[in-house]
Amino acid sequence: MSHSVTPATLARLRLAAQGILPTSTSPAQGPVDVVRSLTALQGQDFPGALWSIGLRLPSSTRPEVEGAFNRGEIVRSWPLRGTLHVTAAEDLGWILALTGPRILSGMATRHRQLEIGTPDIANVRELALGMLEEFGGRASRDDLFAVFEQAGQGTRMQRGTHLLWLLCVEGTLVQGPVNSAAGKGNTQSFVNAEKWIKNPRHLAREESLAELPLRYFRSHGPATVKDFQWWTKLTLKDIDTGLAQVKDQLAVIECDGAQYWLAPETAELLDGAGSKRVAPGAPPEALSGARSVLLLPGFDEYLLGYTDRSAALAPHHAPLTVPGNNGMFKATVVSGGQVAGTWRKAQGAAEKQRQVAGVVLPELFAELGPARHKELEKSAGAYARFLNAKRPGLP
Repeated sequence: MSHSVTPATLARLRLAAQGILPTSTSPAQGPVDVVRSLTALQGQDFPGALWSIGLRLPSSTRPEVEGAFNRGEIVRSWPLRGTLHVTAAEDLGWILALTGPRILSGMATRHRQLEIGTPDIANVRELALGMLEEFGGRASRDDLFAVFEQAGQGTRMQRGTHLLWLLCVEGTLVQGPVNSAAGKGNTQSFVNAEKWIKNPRHLAREESLAELPLRYFRSHGPATVKDFQWWTKLTLKDIDTGLAQVKDQLAVIECDGAQYWLAPETAELLDGAGSKRVAPGAPPEALSGARSVLLLPGFDEYLLGYTDRSAALAPHHAPLTVPGNNGMFKATVVSGGQVAGTWRKAQGAAEKQRQVAGVVLPELFAELGPARHKELEKSAGAYARFLNAKRPGLP
């Protein structure tokens, strides 16, 4: 029989599965290992995506994570739900092959409104690849827009953004190296995906249908089929086909009458095979990391990886985390697996007394006790070190 757990325990198990807590059985060795283990992680906010990787890689620095982009180990594109995600470079192609057709069909009406047709896509594809060939293999968004405009392909009213989006979803372009120009360190250059990604994996559709749920439930579980369907936007028929091939490699637990899939080693944290012995149905305090206080970026997979986020985010705190329910998630303070507040990077000396480690300005929903405040200081210090590390070759 499967374990029956509380929502709080569910949330804590997700911290372990996602490699945020040090209970992971396979510690990541570098940024690409973190990304590969999650399969895909939210990438709308590029600095936040860098920290999503960094917080799962203790003692890492922003230059180290940027280096993985610059070496072509990880890339950013739109492989899930038409939303920006970071993936291991070798995984992008087979994921897009599986999800791309539904993503494109879902945007067909919008593209008709923008007067984007097949000839337009062919035209900008030729323009983009020609520009990359002529100018060293990489180009900024503005550079590509200028070329499109010169050729009569309008870029206003989001038309240019959608043209680039289409070229990425079809697998022609990808966002790769970080722009090194002054003031542009939070953006990436577009590159020719075929040339940039050196060792792409090629999977048959049936293989992809099996691999994607296996990797999702191993890295995000405990999670439901409904969570996975929202994450991928695959049909239930395709999900059933894929899950049938891999369910014997996964464990199952229950929470409030619903079935959750997860990695067997994550499930073992409940019965003593992990770092501590925990009785079935035990309270979350019995699991490792009960007193942890973490600083997560706004679009981290810990919240964004599920359609139902209530295990970690209390409903009455949701408006404080996503003001106006507009899809813009604030960075969160997570205490013992629960969202306990929001935070932002401190700017200058203003409100200095409220800053933690001189870099973080928290907005807590309730006061933390002394022990947890010390954990908050530790996490803020780790974030400060991540940001302030010098890039190689700089004074």
